Amino acid sequence: MVDNDRFIARNQPAWERLEVLSGRRTRTLSAGELRELVGLYQQASGHLAYARTNFREPGLLARLTMLVAGAHAAIYGRRAAPAGTLQRFLLTSYPAAVWHCRRAVLASAALLLVPALAIGIWLGTSDAALDVAISEDAQEALLASEFEDYYSSAPAEDFSSQVTVNNIQVSVVAFALGALIVPGALILAYNGVNIGAMAGLFANAGRLPEFFGLILPHGLLELTAVVIAGGAGLQMGWAMLVPGDRTRAAALAEEGRRSVVLVLGTIGAFVVAGLIEGFVTPAPIPTILRVAVGVLVWVAFLLWVIGRGRIAAVGRSGDRSAKLSIHSDRPVTSRTVPTAASRAGSM
Repeated sequence: MVDNDRFIARNQPAWERLEVLSGRRTRTLSAGELRELVGLYQQASGHLAYARTNFREPGLLARLTMLVAGAHAAIYGRRAAPAGTLQRFLLTSYPAAVWHCRRAVLASAALLLVPALAIGIWLGTSDAALDVAISEDAQEALLASEFEDYYSSAPAEDFSSQVTVNNIQVSVVAFALGALIVPGALILAYNGVNIGAMAGLFANAGRLPEFFGLILPHGLLELTAVVIAGGAGLQMGWAMLVPGDRTRAAALAEEGRRSVVLVLGTIGAFVVAGLIEGFVTPAPIPTILRVAVGVLVWVAFLLWVIGRGRIAAVGRSGDRSAKLSIHSDRPVTSRTVPTAASRAGSM
């Protein structure tokens, strides 16, 4: 495993180059620089995923998160919007974008939930499998208090901020790697396995209601946002592989503009989930009330994105492609996309 200092030293030049390219307006970049920008963006997304898994260094993670977000904004940038953008975003842009990507979102949900369910049932019904997956000491610690204490490990305001930043990092990685399809599928499955392992542990101990009482208040909305971010990435990847009646350039540009909307919307969902996780999940109130808060917020979110999405995706003009209010400064040209896609695939 590469240590933290070596990892930074080896990749520092690429990160600095990405910062330089991201800081320039895309219309001033040459075709070669655009290809380089896209390739470095995909590479930095992979670095963020690797750092989250192996280092968990807050400063490094914050830097890479900002770097990837800045590069994404540079590639799929937006024009200044007139008054009323927030209303259009809430009532049209975001719900329409989710509805357009609904098949990819369902695939993303399956990639996360199927492993979670399979692992949960397996570990919940097999002592031998549980002992292999989680050491006995870790089992005792988690069941005794460690899992529950996590939600009150810091003041509510600080804890809420920490989990919101963490969840945004997860969504950025899920989206960026989702565009490569296989890595995106793996990271969704990995998160599903972790959830299933915890559920299996508590189920094996006969304490599954306690687990759901701690997870459901914030987890319903949080996991839905992760699934949407993963689905947005998968949609990008699929558009590059199967553009349909569009050119690959047009497909990538269209899905890229839509992805900006999806990422912004999921950040809002994570903020709400973080507030619930910080203030409601550890609150000394009956479990049924904590769960009720989470369910009500989740149902409201689903009614919003599904109900409004079906209407907004059609629009007054009948355009089912859901033309959104956020557009790129400059569409990616056809001569840049095949090279960018091939570089992303070889990362």
